[in-house]
Amino acid sequence: MTFRRLLTLAALCGLTVAACVTRATEESAVRRGDQAFALGNYEEALAEYRLAVRQGAADAGTTVRVAHTYAIMGRVDDAGAYYVEAASKEAGLADQAVTDLMRLARESLAKGDRFAMATAVETSLRLRPGLGVGEMSLPLARHYFGSGEYGRALPFYQKAMAEATDSVPEIVFEVGLAYEEIRDCRHALVYFERFREMVRPWERGEVDWYIGTCAFNLARELRGRSTLQEEELEQALILVDRAVEVGEPRNIQAQALFEKGEILAEMGECELAMDAYAQVRYADQAGSLVGRAQRAFDQIRFGRGLEHLRDGRCR
Repeated sequence: MTFRRLLTLAALCGLTVAACVTRATEESAVRRGDQAFALGNYEEALAEYRLAVRQGAADAGTTVRVAHTYAIMGRVDDAGAYYVEAASKEAGLADQAVTDLMRLARESLAKGDRFAMATAVETSLRLRPGLGVGEMSLPLARHYFGSGEYGRALPFYQKAMAEATDSVPEIVFEVGLAYEEIRDCRHALVYFERFREMVRPWERGEVDWYIGTCAFNLARELRGRSTLQEEELEQALILVDRAVEVGEPRNIQAQALFEKGEILAEMGECELAMDAYAQVRYADQAGSLVGRAQRAFDQIRFGRGLEHLRDGRCR
């Protein structure tokens, strides 16, 4: 046997011994970690498990030990990160991960820590999409709403409404607000109107403001289109009428009446259009719209004559 071959064999033996020593060291760290965990010494157990990881232990068993220990210690972010890693190595571990994380979510809710609750639920949903969150639906919705994440809040609000046994009007109003925040007035209006029907007349002041605002904005949006179908014009009239009916916001009532006059004139309802223009002065006595409304009124009344008011055109 040549000297070179002897060196090669010696090197291979050295590598084998080193690998065996490394595996023994990893197993020893995991074993010490298990012993510490059994005694309730979680900090010590975590240190041993993480030592095994640093020494090269990349198996799902070691990773899930780290995750579970973090979960026992209430460290949501770390537990979630290691559980995601463990489940990527062995899909069957997702169930244990979700069990631990949802427990952490409920504990965080009980402590009033909505951020930790949301973090735990988010990771659980990542591992098990479609997972039910039970009584946490409304707190999650309100957490995301308070964080300005209105789109994320809405699905949880919907679940909360489906499961609610009380305070439904309050939830309905919050759903309307969430839609309004993402500039979806069409859906917002549905929930504001629903809330309005649920409460007593003297409780409608705030929601009337939102109804009037959304209705007026939707009407203006329709009117801003380059081409408008007859049914869309009728829908714009219904919306602007609603803003006038609720009388809110007060500072846009003159605009709403003027817009109503414009829509009616476009529809050929000349007398009704004149009536709407005439009301502008009472809603905005000192405003700039009074002059415009009067000119529009005069154009219909004197420009073509009353005998022509029913020919389908007002101007």
